Amino acid sequence: MSTTNRSINLVTLLPGPQSAAIVARRERAMANGASKLTQIAVASGQGAVVTDVDGNQLLDFAGGIGVLAAGHCPPSVVEAVRSQAESLLHMCAIVATYEPLVAVAELLNEITPGTFDKKTVLMNSGAEAVETAVNVARSATGRQAIVVFEGAYHGRTNLTAAMTSKYALFKKGYAPFAPEIYRFDFPNVYRRPEEMSEKGFIDWSVARLRDQFISRVDPAAVAAVVIEPVQGEGGFIPVPTAFMEAIRELCDEHGMVMIADEIQSGMGRTGKLFAIEHSGVVPDIVTTAKSLGSGMPISAITGRAELMDAPHPGGLGGTYSGNPLACVAAIESIKLISDVAFLEHASAIGDHLRRRLEELQTVHPDLIGDVRGLGPMLVAEIVMDSESKKPDMASTAAICAATLVRGLITIRAGLYSNCVRFLPPLGITHEQVDEAMDVLEEAVAEVAAAR
Repeated sequence: MSTTNRSINLVTLLPGPQSAAIVARRERAMANGASKLTQIAVASGQGAVVTDVDGNQLLDFAGGIGVLAAGHCPPSVVEAVRSQAESLLHMCAIVATYEPLVAVAELLNEITPGTFDKKTVLMNSGAEAVETAVNVARSATGRQAIVVFEGAYHGRTNLTAAMTSKYALFKKGYAPFAPEIYRFDFPNVYRRPEEMSEKGFIDWSVARLRDQFISRVDPAAVAAVVIEPVQGEGGFIPVPTAFMEAIRELCDEHGMVMIADEIQSGMGRTGKLFAIEHSGVVPDIVTTAKSLGSGMPISAITGRAELMDAPHPGGLGGTYSGNPLACVAAIESIKLISDVAFLEHASAIGDHLRRRLEELQTVHPDLIGDVRGLGPMLVAEIVMDSESKKPDMASTAAICAATLVRGLITIRAGLYSNCVRFLPPLGITHEQVDEAMDVLEEAVAEVAAAR
């Protein structure tokens, strides 16, 4: 039970009986491959708090896996969707134009990095956005090869699955995959060789990047280099600035298109509108989704106008792409998230969350091997011990389970599924962060004691 000034309020054990009943129905009706990370059934959400069907209130630090930067049910988004539903549910942008469709594109052209002329195309999901960006790059360059990186996650379609790392979870049994995908090494500073300094490892990684354009693929054959400025599923690993700058230089030198996959890291998630802004590097194309629509299905590809115009008329789009309801949700989400005060608060929340996580790491150094990320996009990497850094997947799962029964929703990430990721709504209060971290401390202590 909680006191009145707390967000978490548990009235049953978790999962409660109503949640258990609905989850059982799900298991009978839905395919096993559609994974579920918790056993709760949610009835409603507001801000950083969700209420399950048994009346339990929980703090949500999964954030829809990056969708809820503006929180659950932002009032202005809800009102915009409600109003739009009364006038036009669907038209299809292929058939006719409606003002919200154009307004979203104009906003994205304005806010994405770069002072050059830009154009946007809207799609429904992150995977569609990445695949469309690749199509644009191939059409513009006349080349086929695509460079991606170890640990990357770009989607589950055949092409984006080919681009995605972590084979057993996302790709097992689905081959053959799309060809002409070349996977390069990614500079994971935490897992560098012991004898290397951080700077030395980054310098070596930049040299290795250049070497791979000889040993793995000729840059003259490469249409695009696609990179997440902060790896999402890979474990919230920020790309070192020097590495990002080297990609930009190589793309300029060889006529390759630089694509920033900002689907999870964008829309304020790192305290800036786009994570790549931390490096100062400007990509040619940016893909956005997730928090762009605050839960409505919408994604976007925004880039240099001459690149975006390369595909022939009819070569881009889809039946539901740029649906009116999703467009008005995106307009309001952009207004909320791009507000200077909102981004300043997000940065402050990130500092607060990192401080609490690092304090917890000092208490349990042989369990929490690393705390990393940018702004309020953070993970704690769970290891067997600080010296070996061997991934501890069992303890990671145990920590997430232990936070859930206490009313805090957390989920895993990382190439080895050994990171606890934190994606709280960015409007969360400092008091709610402390409440969540108090729960995490209890969960980590319990798991550490049981090892």
